[in-house]
Amino acid sequence: MPEGPSILLMKEDLQKFAGKKVVKADGNAKFEKEPLEGKILKEIRTFGKQTYLVFDEISVRIHLLMFGSYSIDEQTKPDKSLRLSLQFKVGGMYFYTCSVKLIDSKGLEKIDWEADIMSEEWNPEKAEKKLKSNPEMMVCDALMNQDIFSGVGNIIKNEVLFRIGVQPESLLGNMPPKKIKELITEARNYSFDFLKWKRDFVLKKHWLAHTKTVCPKCGEKLIKKQTGKGKRRSFYCVNDQTLY
Repeated sequence: MPEGPSILLMKEDLQKFAGKKVVKADGNAKFEKEPLEGKILKEIRTFGKQTYLVFDEISVRIHLLMFGSYSIDEQTKPDKSLRLSLQFKVGGMYFYTCSVKLIDSKGLEKIDWEADIMSEEWNPEKAEKKLKSNPEMMVCDALMNQDIFSGVGNIIKNEVLFRIGVQPESLLGNMPPKKIKELITEARNYSFDFLKWKRDFVLKKHWLAHTKTVCPKCGEKLIKKQTGKGKRRSFYCVNDQTLY
């Protein structure tokens, strides 16, 4: 599933269509496409792993899910995979095997934009309050909680926990206040490192723990385990990461 930084890169690719009029809308998403035709794409917004194509009173919400993808200016996958295409006078955008929904633009007002880990509106103090109010939550679940860290996915989770030396099954209530603050700081720091490395096509070269078998610090074998309520893959070192 694409994480927040990858969604920001998608936004950059789509940005050239902002301010342009939709000439034709198509695809097998389960809503009428015709209302989008003739409308101006006013803005493209992202919230974590979600993208919003904002028109006037309506918007399109896109979530790439586990296997979704997109292309620019030409359709690269078969019609059965095409959820939505928006064609403009010059070029177009195509979304495949993903969740595409038509929503009322007023719904954007209800989004907690301060929870987006990569947004200028990111509010670390609010994140800290949310973490402290869930003392029985595992830190791996906290990082993947989109109400707290919108945009964080499994890669960011594993790398952040390795950076701060905390095992994924640690309980928030057992973690020292200093570690909570490190968690918040590094979640944002790593997200922007992810963005830079992804843009330069070198992201995997910088992984220290995610999908790795040996700890780069001590040389011991990393633990691979499904952790938390979501049973997502975690990679961690019992020597260099503390269980709180």
